[in-house]
Amino acid sequence: MELLLKLLSIWCLVGLTVSQDMPYEEYIAQIQACPKECRCPPNFPRAVYCDNKNLKNIPKIPPYTWYLYLQSNMIEVLSADALQNATQLRWLNLNRNKITSEGVEEGVLGAMTHLLHLYMDDNLLSSVPSQLPASLEHLRLSRNRISKIPAGVFIGLDKLTLLDLQGNKLMDDSVTEVSLKGLNNLVQINLAKNQLSTMPLGLPPSTTQLFLDGNNIEKIPPGYFKGLPKVAFLRLNHNKLASSGVPKNVFNISSILDLQLSHNQLTDVPLIPSGLEHLHLDHNKIKTVSGSGVCPVSVEDLGDSLNESAPRLRYLRLDGNEIQPPIPRDVITCFRLLRSIVI
Repeated sequence: MELLLKLLSIWCLVGLTVSQDMPYEEYIAQIQACPKECRCPPNFPRAVYCDNKNLKNIPKIPPYTWYLYLQSNMIEVLSADALQNATQLRWLNLNRNKITSEGVEEGVLGAMTHLLHLYMDDNLLSSVPSQLPASLEHLRLSRNRISKIPAGVFIGLDKLTLLDLQGNKLMDDSVTEVSLKGLNNLVQINLAKNQLSTMPLGLPPSTTQLFLDGNNIEKIPPGYFKGLPKVAFLRLNHNKLASSGVPKNVFNISSILDLQLSHNQLTDVPLIPSGLEHLHLDHNKIKTVSGSGVCPVSVEDLGDSLNESAPRLRYLRLDGNEIQPPIPRDVITCFRLLRSIVI
């Protein structure tokens, strides 16, 4: 009776906010089932906080949990038994644990049919987990030991828009059209800090943000971006790109807005597409830059005023090269919207 009165008093304090979020019976059941190792805030009843508790195992999770925080523990196994009631989860954070691929029990993720966000950064996974729920929108698996993407693992994940695989051990033969099949609506893919030596194949045409920093990529095939008509943000910093491996017109795509090629081995400035707004070329081996060599349109065609065909470049970074100031006048004449040049 004393426990019931206590719960009722909490309910009165929480008021209409809780009653609108979940039924009274569910609220009581959720608070009563809160694991002793965790926190279940009465004013945020669908969230369960079990982070930073030195847990080795996942405790039994209450049945009406939407947000589950298990980061920064010592969990080795993603247990189907502990999560058997957690079928309503929307958000699961397992960052900074010790979960291996063998420790992800069969069917445990697929049973979470409402899951939208799955965070498993900084674990010990060697492969992308299988049987992922079709509801998933964001999948973060950075800084694991992943060297394999099983064929067909993403089939059925039509809602997935973000895939983060940075800081793993992926090589060229792991990132293929077969392994990426099913990512029909992907917007952002992060493959930075892996072991790629070539541009990845099989990326979905929906890709808008492509991050490939910190690999060993030496060249970009001609026409590579014809299959990526929506790419707007491209990062290739800290690779091994030389000008001989970058075809002159390879970046001449109308969608691209931000291009980052810092810390490579370029000796020439690539042709700058008209729609590009930000270009990072710092810390290469570039000696000179001229408007005639990089301007996407004829300076004579620009006239005295801005028009729709005028290049949109606003930010240009060239420091860490061998270029001596000042910037040639024809560069300024071409890129009239430039607001910042770092040299």
